[in-house]
Amino acid sequence: MSQAASKKDVQKTRDRILMSMLAQAPFPGWSWDAVEDTALARVLFPGGLSDVLDHFADYADRQMLAALPGAKAWATLKIRQRIRAAVLARLTFLQDYKEAERAALAHWMLPWRKPQAMRILWRTADRIWERAGDTSTDYNRYTKRGLLSGVLAATMMAWLEDDGRIPLHARHSPTAAFLDRRIENVLKLGKVMQFFKQDRAA
Repeated sequence: MSQAASKKDVQKTRDRILMSMLAQAPFPGWSWDAVEDTALARVLFPGGLSDVLDHFADYADRQMLAALPGAKAWATLKIRQRIRAAVLARLTFLQDYKEAERAALAHWMLPWRKPQAMRILWRTADRIWERAGDTSTDYNRYTKRGLLSGVLAATMMAWLEDDGRIPLHARHSPTAAFLDRRIENVLKLGKVMQFFKQDRAA
């Protein structure tokens, strides 16, 4: 068996364990008690529940990317529309696992877990920008991902407070409206930063 195939098999098994934990309703919280084969889970997630939640975020990213439009439709969208579509696609997937996501965020709030939480958030921002077509390699790459990380974190909190009566993609969705404002703020900040960059070069 090739190394690539082996990694794919491990990912599938990790996905299966994750989904078995998420399938319990009402969601009881993140615990090994929800896993049928605890021994296997501990081997595949050697970092404990933090590894499980890292994989949960990765799984949400993969579902997000899979839900985005195909290449032809994607090419017609502006960058801001691509960012918006990706963030909403991720939240749409998480809609069925809202309590699990709320519990995951509570897990990451502890100070010693925040570095890993920031790496996970950055990874999502990086994947969104790459899917949006960003190929920058200079400081702009880090600026874009840093700003989007802030947008993601703020929008997630707004989404948790959203009662869900209005679908995420609806015109008057509180979460979507919040996201639009945050994207607009980032665009304005980007223009200001570009202005100062040009001013220094003058």
